[in-house]
Amino acid sequence: MKSILLIGLGRFGRHIAIQLNQLGHQVMAVDHDEERVNDIMGVVTNAQIGDSTNEAFLSSLGVKNFDVCIVAIANDFQSSLETTSLLKELGAKMVVSRAERDGQAKLLLRNGADEVVYPEKQVAKWAAIRYSADHILDYIELDETHSIFEVAVPEEWVGKTVGQIDIRKKYNVNIMAVKQNEKMNMEVTPNTVLTNDKTLLVLGEYKALQKCFRI
Repeated sequence: MKSILLIGLGRFGRHIAIQLNQLGHQVMAVDHDEERVNDIMGVVTNAQIGDSTNEAFLSSLGVKNFDVCIVAIANDFQSSLETTSLLKELGAKMVVSRAERDGQAKLLLRNGADEVVYPEKQVAKWAAIRYSADHILDYIELDETHSIFEVAVPEEWVGKTVGQIDIRKKYNVNIMAVKQNEKMNMEVTPNTVLTNDKTLLVLGEYKALQKCFRI
């Protein structure tokens, strides 16, 4: 369980708060809008109304005590940038800030953000990959070059074993797990038989995955 300071309770911030609550983390939520704060009270550990660009207010929250500070402010980049910078100046351990454009991401990283989340761009990339190929069921980007895909078993692989298709040798792609009836089996061996009612979780460089699964 982590202690998290969440600043900004618009749609994005609210969704983060809900997910963090479901994961069992302690969340202090902050927004300048009283209605937003009242709406989130039942979801988070604590919530306060305040201006995150005010150094005295931000300092009163004890930002050093949080494992992660998330700046989820939307539609006010100046406030997001000031808040990010102040958090770092006040000794925040980890600052994650939301960006809407590439230029914003660069400025946030230069001014205190340890990491930047780019929801629109990340979801757009996921949707483009997910829905442009019928056999791609899910997608997780690990870094600029590596990804995890959940894929349907290609027709030409049905009835064969993992050892027979040998995609590690041919494409440098690893089968991490086999999924069947919503159950994950991580014990994949060369003798695991692939059937058309299974899906595969595969890991590799994006270009290798593209070639292997004809994306």
